[in-house]
Amino acid sequence: MVPNIKAIILDVDGTLTDGKIYMSDNGEIMKAFNIKDGYALARLSKSEITPIIITGRKSKIVEKRAQELKITEVHQGIDDKLPKLLEVCERLHISPSQCAYIGDDLNDMECMQACGLKACPSDAVQGIKEVVDYVCKSKGGEGAVREFCDYIIF
Repeated sequence: MVPNIKAIILDVDGTLTDGKIYMSDNGEIMKAFNIKDGYALARLSKSEITPIIITGRKSKIVEKRAQELKITEVHQGIDDKLPKLLEVCERLHISPSQCAYIGDDLNDMECMQACGLKACPSDAVQGIKEVVDYVCKSKGGEGAVREFCDYIIF
């Protein structure tokens, strides 16, 4: 187990999902989530690690998935993620250095630099791969979050 991690911060599109957004001609949007990622996130509570979602897009789908997983810290429509991360850490009385972060694109960079442990899916952009502590073998939406949770817990 990675010591001193109290929270895991999760990006959604490209991390919890494969980054694709499925739109029908009537505007219906769908996203696919990996059940293994969900199982790992649900297990985190046993390790006293709080999952927190901070994502740039807003989606009822993310809200519903978070409810299924009992993730109560869900912040959507956040363009500048670092201030939200710092606000949540202050409220939870933890330091960003006690947070793990997994994301896939450049809008995750500032948060990653603030957090104590950082990872990305194997299909993340190159600039992110260069700053993380752990590059998952799995792609976003294909078990990368599960892999990172296992890395933290075991």
